[in-house]
Order: sequence, then structure tokens, then C-alpha cells
Amino acid sequence: MCEALGCMTIPHLLITGGAGFIGANLVHFLLRENLADRITVIDALTYAGNLRNLAFVQSDPRFQFKKIDITNQPAIQQLFATNSFTHVAHLAAESHVDRSILGPAAFVHTNVLGTFHLLEAARHAWSGQIAEPAASNRLLFLHVSTDEVFGSLGPTGAFSEESPYQPNSPYSASKAGSDHLARAYHHTYGLPVVISNCSNNYGPYQFPEKLIPLMILNCLQGKPLPVYGDGRQVRDWLFVEDHCRALAMILQAGEPGSTYNIGGSWERPNIDLVRDICAIMDRRHPDGAPHSRLIEHVADRPGHDRRYAIDSTRIQRELGWSPTPAPDAALERTVDWYLENRHWWKEILSGEYAGYYEKQYGSRG
Repeated sequence: MCEALGCMTIPHLLITGGAGFIGANLVHFLLRENLADRITVIDALTYAGNLRNLAFVQSDPRFQFKKIDITNQPAIQQLFATNSFTHVAHLAAESHVDRSILGPAAFVHTNVLGTFHLLEAARHAWSGQIAEPAASNRLLFLHVSTDEVFGSLGPTGAFSEESPYQPNSPYSASKAGSDHLARAYHHTYGLPVVISNCSNNYGPYQFPEKLIPLMILNCLQGKPLPVYGDGRQVRDWLFVEDHCRALAMILQAGEPGSTYNIGGSWERPNIDLVRDICAIMDRRHPDGAPHSRLIEHVADRPGHDRRYAIDSTRIQRELGWSPTPAPDAALERTVDWYLENRHWWKEILSGEYAGYYEKQYGSRG
């Protein structure tokens, strides 16, 4: 791993949203591979932020956690004023399309205003360092975004870094707005910003409302497997560990002002992916077989994008990254993780995990 990632360790990394799905996986990856000397995680611990996701690293001396909402401007300013971050990985976001349709205000508040507060704090911290010659004083700001900002594709082609923005949901529109802010802070102020746009992730610690964990858990519980419309919507699926490896490479060697698309090169119609999960569950949990009998087609959601696909040529060519050549095996690993970690998702479904932060840190944080 050291050869592939250039052996450079990150002196002090701030990860926003680090108790969420991708953020927690990134923390685990960086510490396991010894790629960071120090990691500070902030998270508001809303419904999808779970400190249990970080249970295995809480005793690591390289790790610290702070309960901070990125929309809390004074807290963000204080955070940057009292820490010498060399890198920022900004992953904190409201991210579920269905929730954005029902309540778009929270998405604009967190994804746009929260990103603005982070960029402002980072700009002021960085501008105080630009006279310093040491490379460690460069504050690289990695803004992690989604392929959904590009809208919907036809039956062929893929999104590149030059694709026009055409967001179709309140979620993707709010992420597009945050992307534009991040890009503007680089071009206007010179802040070293890099943007990444990823395809749909899957893997351990994903909140159960998302497609893959929802199907796994519903199979286990004998509940219907709801599939929107005809189920022929196509997504390019990216194993979360591959995504974390790409983010580590960008943090180490990404070119400020650049955008990197990260995709799994594994396009699957939703209905086919659900059937894949059913087949795995038939082998792992034969008592409920055939699980495909639980599939139910439901009314499509408003403005549902038909197809996403990512062209990852730039990050493969410039940084040497590539996705797993065995996504089927990664999907099986994901199913196995949910089967082996029932306590994790049972706490979420019961709501018991909500008090874990107070047990660990006390009510003050």
C-alpha cells in the first residue's frame, strides 16, 4: 500500500462528517495503512452520524473526535483557530435524495451554508500560513461530492470532469452549489482546493435507508424489497474502500484546482443489483430463499435520474488509482459484514445508538 500511495503521511487531517458511512471508512483506512499522523473528526451526529462507526479507533492516540455541526460558524472558526490542520477532507453532507424531496431546507442549510463556513475558516487559516516556506503549512482542502450534480445520462457515455452541471434533485442541487463555492474559493482566493465526484458507494457502515443495506436487512427480516418503477435505473457502483484509497491519493498528490471523478466501473440496473443481493442471501440465509419473491415494484420517485456512469480516466492516469477488479466479491463482502454485525444495525433500527455519544463523552461533548 505504501508504494501505491507514495509513502507520504498526512500530518494533521480534519475529516468532516467522519462518523458517517464514507467518513468512518476513510478514518479506518488511513489509520490502518498508517497514512495519517493525526486525524480530527467532526460530526453533528444527526440521524446518519453514528459514533459506533468509529469504536475501533477511539483509543488510537492519532485520533480525536469533536461533536461540531459545520453550520455552527463560531465553532468552526474556533476549530481552525486552535488547530494547525494541513489537510481537510470535507465529507459532511445531507445525502439522501428521498429526504431532500420531502425536506429540501436542511440540504441547502448543511450542504451550501456549512460548506461556506468551512471554506471561510480554511481560507483564513491558510492565508496566515502562505508566508511560511514549509510544505506542511499548505492546507489542502478536499471537497468530496457526487456524480449526481451532472444530472442523468442517456444509454451511452459517462460523466467526465468537464461534464456540465445539471442537478435534478434538491440534494444534487445543494451539492452542486457547494462544488461551485469550493471551486470559486480556489480561483478567487487561491485556496488549495481539490474536488472529487464519486459514483454510488457500497460497503460496511452504510446507513440502512440506502439501497444495498436496505435490501440485505429486508431479506433477513422477510420484508418487501421495494424497487422504484421498472428498476432499470442504472448506477455505477463503487466499493467504499476503493473510494477511500482514491481520497487518500488525492490528499497526498492531488493538484489544487483540479477535479477528479471516482467511479467503480460497475454499472448495474437497480433491479439486477437487487437480484444479485437476493442470490447472495439465498446462499447465506437459505431459510428465507428464494429472496427474490420479496421484490415489489413501487411508484417511481419524482425526477428520478435514469443513469449515472463515471469516467475515472484522469485519476487513473494522474494518480495511478483503479477500482477493484472484482466488484461481485466486494458486494459479497458487504453482505457478509451486515450479517456479521447485526448488533450495529439493530441498534440503529431500534434507535439505541442515539445515546452512545453521551455515554462516551458526556452531554457537553
